[in-house]
Amino acid sequence: MAWLRENLLIWAPHALPYLMATVLIGLFITWYTKRKQMVAMIEKIPGPPAWPIIGNALDINVEPREFFQGVRGGAYIWSSRTDIARFWIGPFPMVVLYRCPTSEVILSSQKHIDKSRDYNFLHPWLGTGLLTSTGQKWHSRRKLLTPGFHFKILEDFVEIFNNQSEIMLKKLEKKADGKPFDIFPFVTLCTLDIICETAMGRSINAQGNSDSEYVRAVYRIGALIQQRQARPWLQPDILYKLSGYAKEFNACLKVLHDLSYSCIRERRAGHHERKAKKLEDKKEDDILGKKQRLAFLDLLLDASESDPTITDEDIREEVDTFMFEGHDTTAAAINWSLYLLGCYPDIQARVHEEIDAVFGNDNRPVTMNDLRALKYTENCIKEALRLFPSVPFIGRELREEAVIDNYRIPVGTTVLIITFRLHRDPEQFPNPEVFDPDRFLPENILNRHPYAYVPFSAGPRNCIGQKFALMEEKIVLSSILRKFRVESCTRREDLKLLGELILRPEDGNTLKLFPRKI
Repeated sequence: MAWLRENLLIWAPHALPYLMATVLIGLFITWYTKRKQMVAMIEKIPGPPAWPIIGNALDINVEPREFFQGVRGGAYIWSSRTDIARFWIGPFPMVVLYRCPTSEVILSSQKHIDKSRDYNFLHPWLGTGLLTSTGQKWHSRRKLLTPGFHFKILEDFVEIFNNQSEIMLKKLEKKADGKPFDIFPFVTLCTLDIICETAMGRSINAQGNSDSEYVRAVYRIGALIQQRQARPWLQPDILYKLSGYAKEFNACLKVLHDLSYSCIRERRAGHHERKAKKLEDKKEDDILGKKQRLAFLDLLLDASESDPTITDEDIREEVDTFMFEGHDTTAAAINWSLYLLGCYPDIQARVHEEIDAVFGNDNRPVTMNDLRALKYTENCIKEALRLFPSVPFIGRELREEAVIDNYRIPVGTTVLIITFRLHRDPEQFPNPEVFDPDRFLPENILNRHPYAYVPFSAGPRNCIGQKFALMEEKIVLSSILRKFRVESCTRREDLKLLGELILRPEDGNTLKLFPRKI
């Protein structure tokens, strides 16, 4: 044994480099074998030739407008006759889906729920809230937040929708002279005020002060995130810091997070006071409700009291996520509805008939009963979301292998569902470019594939706030159309689309407003 110990002491220092080299070679062979298998699986899927290392990055890495014009016109690889296509962004494979049978595999799955890599750039702002979280955290957050979107809670927000719509209408009255103007900023500031008040219980008065620090930070951070997603050379953290954009990004982040944490502290203090009062009857509850309306934040504070593991940071993540998801998406949906109604005066006339039948000459606020009666208006919103979905892409990253259209899709692949083209499948929507709200009549929905129409995604990871969004969109849109007739200034064939985080018109929504006389 002494002899063995002595020889080990002599030879061990010399053998260590060889051992390390053997381990590294073994790891490389393992990685190379798996990589070769993955490449072989991906290359079986139809797609364009790819360059070594950079893949198809040169084909895809163009300005957002140019990219989406390609999507719109079918100029890219997903214009093939198959239901699935692939391309490479550098060493990373991406599989594109644009038909409902293939999209269903991903959207209906309880396993393929992880968001794509692009969502990583939202983490500094949103953390791992409901939008960006995965696995057990996502499941627990979804379970926690679902009661917050109960019908009775959403009903309490109707007053906010009406109040902010009225502020917007007073500003639009000054524009109702038949001269062209961009209505997009008016609607966007209205939805920003709505989401701040419903999420945090605080009015930021974006419509009265669009130059506020918070409003500027919201718009700028969205632009910075989109810029980083579209430019691969800005994606590594070290290069992003060297570019100088990180400093501006962090400044915006501080403004947004400071307001969220400030609201959490204020609402928590008020929350404790309300709990301490121990109200004795429902009448007193109602009175208190009028003085201080519950916000989405209050529901999270309730949850944190029963579950001490929910921290202020957890609450901030969800409030910021609600702000992000419920702001631009809703503004875009309302704008696209206005745009299309302005292009089709006969359809707009039917909406006016329905609105007049519900409200007559009464200037009263919209009620829940009114929302149920505005069926054709809702169908117009749904059809606008079909043609111009607020979220034009849905991205997932596979943590388990999937089989789609008889192709094996390996772990690590990003799957991109092109909602914009999915909604234009002529088998599901005959004459797909025609704006026809009657597509959403009950008898026309009956035999449609359940995954043919997914403006709010679908399956287990569908948008938790879609009822909230539709209520808001109906109230804001009907409020505008009660007062005005809309005429769009841009023909559909001349539209320039930007498909970024949100689908929006590059040059805004230029239209004309005319006062209505009922």
